Amino acid sequence: MKRLMSSIAQHPARREAVTGYLFMAPTILIAGTFLVLPILYAVVLAFHKVQLLGEVSYRFTGLKNFARMASDERVWIALQNTAQYVAIVVPIQTILALALALILNTQIRGKSWFRVAFFLPTVTSSAVLTLIFMWIYNSNGLLNAVLSLLSLPTYNWLGDPAVALKGIMIMNIWSTAPLFMVIYLAALQDIPESLYEAATIDGATRWEKLLYITLPFLQPVTFFVIVMGVIGTFQLFDQSYIFSAGSGGPNNSTLTIVLLIYQYAFKNLDMGYALALTLLLAVVLMTATLIQRVLFQEERLD
Repeated sequence: MKRLMSSIAQHPARREAVTGYLFMAPTILIAGTFLVLPILYAVVLAFHKVQLLGEVSYRFTGLKNFARMASDERVWIALQNTAQYVAIVVPIQTILALALALILNTQIRGKSWFRVAFFLPTVTSSAVLTLIFMWIYNSNGLLNAVLSLLSLPTYNWLGDPAVALKGIMIMNIWSTAPLFMVIYLAALQDIPESLYEAATIDGATRWEKLLYITLPFLQPVTFFVIVMGVIGTFQLFDQSYIFSAGSGGPNNSTLTIVLLIYQYAFKNLDMGYALALTLLLAVVLMTATLIQRVLFQEERLD
């Protein structure tokens, strides 16, 4: 021990490294106990059949939980619904957030009030927003009342499998785009004004300024927004749960992969299979993030 302390004292670089790790020790300990160890435990249980009722037991099943996914029709339905949700919501909310940020970054009257008004859906509870939109989509709700007022036919928005997931999409776009709008606004204000002035002198139009100055400078922010959007949409649970009362209906049209994991884990008590589905979701998220990183050239702006 004395020899070790003497060696550390004689090398400033080692002393700095040891000091840094000592300061990080509480965080490493907490993160390891409550984050890393549960993840490792979940990976191990994904290869077991876990019996939770009565006497708790664990039986190693190898890759049976993963092989079971191939023949589980509800897994493919959930993946299809989730992929459709991601493919529609992420591009629309990203474009909408950028458009709102560009508008609010101009010298328009009352832009501070517009920023507050646009941001209000983001700070509202997700459960509350879902209940509000359920009232809007209800057969006797606001949307059908407006249609009746205009002498147009009403519709069963919550009961139609072809429309139910679209209703959740609209709600999430409306509530999530303002958050990304604020991120874009902060990035827009960091772009040097001298670049726009030089472009104006060279005779560049507004469209050319947007195409060759604004969008390239926003590329790292766009990467962040899309990655966070993909992760958030793949984790869709509470809205789908409230809309369908936990069933994923009507006719599995609002069933998402996270809701399916919840059903297997806490309704069917099939914890091992649920954890295998969780690993599948983790792999999908990591793959999607890596693909986006390649497409956005690893966030570097040349």
